[in-house]
Amino acid sequence: MKNKDFNIPPVPAVLLAIISVQSGAAIAKTLFPAIGAAGTASIRIGISAIILLIAYRPNLFKITSQQWRIVVPYGLSLGAMNLIFYMAIERIPIGLAVTLEFIGPLLVAIIGSRRLIDYCWVLLAGAGIVLIAPWTNDRVDSLGVIFALLAGALWAAYIILGGKISKIMNGGQAVSTGMLFAAILILPFGFYENGLANLTPKLFGMGIALALLSSAIPFTLEMKALGQLPPRTFSILMSLEPAAASICAFIFLQENLSFYEILAVVCVVIASAGSTLTAKR
Repeated sequence: MKNKDFNIPPVPAVLLAIISVQSGAAIAKTLFPAIGAAGTASIRIGISAIILLIAYRPNLFKITSQQWRIVVPYGLSLGAMNLIFYMAIERIPIGLAVTLEFIGPLLVAIIGSRRLIDYCWVLLAGAGIVLIAPWTNDRVDSLGVIFALLAGALWAAYIILGGKISKIMNGGQAVSTGMLFAAILILPFGFYENGLANLTPKLFGMGIALALLSSAIPFTLEMKALGQLPPRTFSILMSLEPAAASICAFIFLQENLSFYEILAVVCVVIASAGSTLTAKR
């Protein structure tokens, strides 16, 4: 009998990828008390790098100087983004951190536009930031908000560099090589924070689950979906990420959002989806 490949339709694949990533973020946060944000980021990126290097086996000696000039900052931006994001969710709810981080990709999507509708999406996303920002109380940690916005800026850089490297380098080779440099950047922080010294077999097992949920599984699902879905449809589905982050954080961590914080998530989701829908083809 001929074996049938395990096949997931593209839309459920994207949704599963989103749930996987946000479930991974929830698991990551449970590790913070034991090994810290930097230690958790080190485990996730380190194990992810090993998995990808084994899967794609990039030949580092065949990478050209032109490719090195882009893949190195691509990997460093990936590593810094993950480290700063974990530092953000150490201080603020995951749903809010993802919402603020999403401002980066949104600005990349509409940068350079002179259309009124795109300014409207920026204003709507800006309204979401205003609703989250701790102007009147100390419920939301200010440093956590800054870290989340910085992670968004690094995400924007990662997207731009990823677009450039995809034109001159095989996708699997680029991601695995980039993840190697992400690990090289993050690991010293994990050792400096002394989180890696507290590793136990149980924590290491959770780190493997984190790497699979946050990197290996969603990467595989997204790559499969991208081959079958129009980019616009894929982007609209990804716009659900802040809402999914809030739901997963509520289920796994009992992180409750206030009415205004939920409204902020809705603003950013609508702005992201709207900018995709109205973008020029």
